[in-house]
Amino acid sequence: MTLSPAPAFPPAAPRVPSPDARRPAQLPAEQDLSVWPRSARPEPDGDVTVGGVSLAEAADRFGTPVYVLDEQEVRDRCRAYRDAFPEADIVYAAKAFLCRAVAHWVREEGLGLDVCSAGELALAVTTGFPPERIVLHGNAKSPEDLSTALRLRVGRVVVDSASEIARLAALAPTDARQRVMVRVVPGIAAGGHLKVRTGTDDQKFGLSITDGSAQHAVARLLDQPHLELVGLHCHIGSQIDSVKPYVAAVRRTVGLMARIRDQHGIVLPELNIGGGHAIACRPGERSLDPGVLAVRVRAELAEGCPRAGLPVPRLTLEPGRAIVGPAGVAVYRVLAVKETAGRTFVAVDGGMSDNPRPALYGVRYAPRLIGRPATAAPRRVTVVGRHCEAGDIIADGVALPGDVRPGDLLAVPASGAYHLSMASGYNLVGRPPVVAVADGGARVLVRRESLDDMNRRDVGL
Repeated sequence: MTLSPAPAFPPAAPRVPSPDARRPAQLPAEQDLSVWPRSARPEPDGDVTVGGVSLAEAADRFGTPVYVLDEQEVRDRCRAYRDAFPEADIVYAAKAFLCRAVAHWVREEGLGLDVCSAGELALAVTTGFPPERIVLHGNAKSPEDLSTALRLRVGRVVVDSASEIARLAALAPTDARQRVMVRVVPGIAAGGHLKVRTGTDDQKFGLSITDGSAQHAVARLLDQPHLELVGLHCHIGSQIDSVKPYVAAVRRTVGLMARIRDQHGIVLPELNIGGGHAIACRPGERSLDPGVLAVRVRAELAEGCPRAGLPVPRLTLEPGRAIVGPAGVAVYRVLAVKETAGRTFVAVDGGMSDNPRPALYGVRYAPRLIGRPATAAPRRVTVVGRHCEAGDIIADGVALPGDVRPGDLLAVPASGAYHLSMASGYNLVGRPPVVAVADGGARVLVRRESLDDMNRRDVGL
């Protein structure tokens, strides 16, 4: 992470197409691979290969459910952000999905890391990830989170509450100054679901610009001798498919920076505009193009900062889902097919324990039969999981071949983010493995959680 502020942005670079923008023309739904990794190829026998690896063979080799992660897709998406924002710091949001290999990939591609706990931080540094390129934030950091970050001297700690300032100041070492940012709430409603909108004043994250909480936090931080306030942080939500909310957020945070300058006589050199960039989970859905975002944000800063009498701050972005989400494919095996009250339910061997997002946010996916050719016309079905909840639904009202049957394989694209990172041990069903594919080879990144793993945690009788 660059620690000194950069000069004003250079002239806008040519628009860099995102990986999503380089897709083939629309195909019939049963053939459409537009939301799959770009390496995905349909095979004559009904299979699909990703990274040169047969998904059906991966299911046989590693068992199901299994999450397949295309390494090159992850790297390409890192590069798309670096190309779109060459003057900014890009930090990968580890909460989307973190394992040692992913930390290694994003580091090699020149990205920093955004973590929310001592656990994520510890995993990252064990890979050799430089702590100075790590940002720690979260709405309720524990003493362990803060002390670990201070001990390792992470690049930035994002302050989220007044009480956190006191805790951080009490823990800060006296031989150095910890760089901090203030997470501000700009009063902007954006996001794909009410539960992922974090830019309004009626939710748990950040400090409001409207009621003065952000300004009060700035004043308190400036009084702390071992904390160095370097900028503002503003994350407004998730699954945002329009650049307009980001432009509005930049405008409001620049306005706050001007007021801080007027009140305290300091110019904050950095602005972190978070992430939350939408991906398409089904053909036809919109994703956010980082190239378009770069042009619009750059233009807003180039116009708004001189108007406010400020230099253009060093920009940071925190994409997570947009990097790893489209790179993942979940593969399940069908356990049962059942007709009930005019509906067809296709039950698979996973569900909400490895992907809670449909139950939490109503996310809809586009499963595809793999491993054999379709021999019947498609019909509408509901793909459900194996767990003891009526809301354990993976995909509702989707078209699958009318002869889908137990033993078949279903692949669900756009599954790389917020599936395994939010997975649970519900019904004591172990979490699936993660398998990386690249250049025709496959290797396990995270092994399957076994019954023995879960039993070892239960030490009482």
